[in-house]
Amino acid sequence: MYKNIISFPKIIILVISIIVLSSLYFAKDFKLDASADTLLLENDPDLKYLREINKRYGSEDFFILTYEPKGPTDKNSILELEQFTKKINELPWVSKTISVINAPLLQSSDEPLIDRIQNLKFITNSEIDLDTALSELTKSSVYKNLIISPDAKTFGIVVYLKDNIEYLKKISEKSVLLTLQQSGKLKDLEIQKLHRVNIDLDKFKKEQGQLISKYNQTIKNLIKDQNQFATIRLSGIPMIADDMISFIKKDIVIFGFGVFAFIIFILWTIFRDFKWVALPLINCFVSIIIMVGFLGALDWKVTVISSNFIALMLILTISMNIHYLVRYMQNKNEHSEVSLTDLIVKTSSNIFYPIFYAVLTTICAFMSLIFSDIKPVIDFGWMMTYGLLVSFALSFLLLPSLILIFKPQVSTNIKESKSKFAEILAYISTKFSSSIYVFSTILFVFSIYGISKLKVENSFINYFSSKTEIYKGMKNIDEKLGGTTPLEIILKFKNTSVVNNEDDFLGSNSKEDDYLGEAKQKLYDDKYKYWFTRDKIEKIISVHKYLEKNPDIGKVLSFSSILDIAESLNKNKPLGSLEMGVLYNKLPEDIKKNIINPYISIDNDEARITMRVLDSKPDLRRKELIEKINYDLQNKFSFKEDEYKITGVLVIFNNLLQSLFDSQIKTLGIVMLGIFLMFLILFKSLIYSLIGTIPNFIAAFFVLGFIGALNIPLDMMTITIAAITIGIAVDNSIHYIFRFREEMKNNKTKNEIIYICHHSVGKAIISTSVTIVFGFSILGLSNFIPTIYFGLFTGLAMITALILVLTLLPRLLIQFAPKNNG
Repeated sequence: MYKNIISFPKIIILVISIIVLSSLYFAKDFKLDASADTLLLENDPDLKYLREINKRYGSEDFFILTYEPKGPTDKNSILELEQFTKKINELPWVSKTISVINAPLLQSSDEPLIDRIQNLKFITNSEIDLDTALSELTKSSVYKNLIISPDAKTFGIVVYLKDNIEYLKKISEKSVLLTLQQSGKLKDLEIQKLHRVNIDLDKFKKEQGQLISKYNQTIKNLIKDQNQFATIRLSGIPMIADDMISFIKKDIVIFGFGVFAFIIFILWTIFRDFKWVALPLINCFVSIIIMVGFLGALDWKVTVISSNFIALMLILTISMNIHYLVRYMQNKNEHSEVSLTDLIVKTSSNIFYPIFYAVLTTICAFMSLIFSDIKPVIDFGWMMTYGLLVSFALSFLLLPSLILIFKPQVSTNIKESKSKFAEILAYISTKFSSSIYVFSTILFVFSIYGISKLKVENSFINYFSSKTEIYKGMKNIDEKLGGTTPLEIILKFKNTSVVNNEDDFLGSNSKEDDYLGEAKQKLYDDKYKYWFTRDKIEKIISVHKYLEKNPDIGKVLSFSSILDIAESLNKNKPLGSLEMGVLYNKLPEDIKKNIINPYISIDNDEARITMRVLDSKPDLRRKELIEKINYDLQNKFSFKEDEYKITGVLVIFNNLLQSLFDSQIKTLGIVMLGIFLMFLILFKSLIYSLIGTIPNFIAAFFVLGFIGALNIPLDMMTITIAAITIGIAVDNSIHYIFRFREEMKNNKTKNEIIYICHHSVGKAIISTSVTIVFGFSILGLSNFIPTIYFGLFTGLAMITALILVLTLLPRLLIQFAPKNNG
């Protein structure tokens, strides 16, 4: 049947051309989505809780600017900062800013507190002494390390973005529907509604991404205009995500072309003929176009994790093509009298099962990604599965058709050339059995040691090169303005106890002539007067102080911070419960909204403590930090599990990585078992199956052990290296063992067969492995650190697999391959 199909190469090319044209049309809808939302666990209860908390406390997305005047900090530099802040506030998408410009000064006069609150003074007021104002701000428990550094040389501008109400509404709708789906209560109408909500959310995500990108560029333009006056750095989760998209877009283009160019170089080195270079390149190019069109037609977005799929497809497709062409040329050399069509059929027959099972084993490795709870990881597994099937089909349809039409000649040099490297490895395989086993054992023991040291981390700052502006911005904020990544603790109170008029916080009384200068009984509101009890306030203060002592945590904010300021205004006397209630009730709404309401919720009977983690600390272990806080809250402060909740961006992304780590590392065993079973089906021999799997598993273990030994944390991309390595590396074992068994039928000695295999299939293995190694190594030129690690460590794994497949594998075959060929 195959011969009947391949006999009409022009029709095959016509059909494929129609598919390519359709794919080009749909390619216009090909999208990259590297937003932070794509990396979230949709069913993560911590994510759902964080969204509820953000809604309750009016939390908005924000980014931070660090502003360092180039001259001395004087009235002029403050005026320049004011003008810059004013320009930011005038942007229609900015909700508000917090900076020294609008930070109220409460210690600037001797007026009664109420008068000071009602007639707030700011650093820009002409009657305010600058040094006095800076001194107050740098000592303020609220503003120090938030909008001003302790040395008063660096100012912070926290810029809040207006909420996209419709977008948040859709997220809320989806959350409710997902909860119903998990409980099995989702009805048909609600399933349709969930589908519509997902479509709407995709639209909103795209719009939101475009808006954030626009905001990012607008702010960067304002920074350029202000650079003559100050050194300004930009950071914050929205801007980190947008810069991540920019880097990944560049990587897709630059490294896609880089890998393509290197493939041309490798093909020319192997074949030294324009046609033999052009034909596999056409096959690769068509595979990519069809896959991109397929993703566009299904509105399937490429994310951070799947961003390298084009480079991977190029590498894997060219690997298939090199094996096919090398075998074709060997057949041409051995059967020069056979017709071209018969030669193609013979080559396809020889190479079909090795390539077919190589593709299946690679698919098995990528399919391990679907065990993750993270949609982009699952999508990556499916994308590569479909991509490999497309490449496989074209390797047996388009590539042979192109050979039949263009009839490229095989030069004598190609036919007779031998690989010196293959010759050396064949010699080592046949002569140094003990050395090979010792080397392999050392690799395995080292791998086990390194794997025991593995850890996962989600450090935004370490995702970027130290030369990038986003890295410098995060580093500056960490060092001078209290940290980058948000973490929060919600303290939940029960059974609010009623206090009488004489009960106060730490013994302060309630005389009419008090710090407010008025009778308290006339001021407080019944709704608030009993909330500020001794028990609540002590808990907030003690947890706040505990967090401030942690070296991994920067700025901590809570109601305790507000109390510090209020008590300093009360001549350092602690405030009583009623005094706090009165003060809360008396404060102007704008101050209450910006300074107090983000930290207490009287209606929900809870308090919120926010902090920022020092992301740039090299010894920071985020999972251990969360676990330590959790342990201490229960054991040092005697909180029950239902009396507090740790949440925030740090928790969400830690959950993501832990989920990815569990799903990938734990499913390695499933991948190994799946590949071993495929080997059994292919070779119908337990011995051959074991021999085929051992070298590749050692290579995969080695790269994981190497990462662990170097103390490099696994991240969202490098965590998939082991599965991908196994999937790609086993291809070489299949081709080698398949050829070995063919040669065994010719009654040659095993040592002779090893040399034959090294000079035939071994040559193709070296060529494809070198292509893969250098193809991945090109990713090392990226500015996005996960991409660099992914490229370099996958390249290292493939070098290791190459060496083991051409040394340990042959040695095992010599020693253990059954004489009856299994």
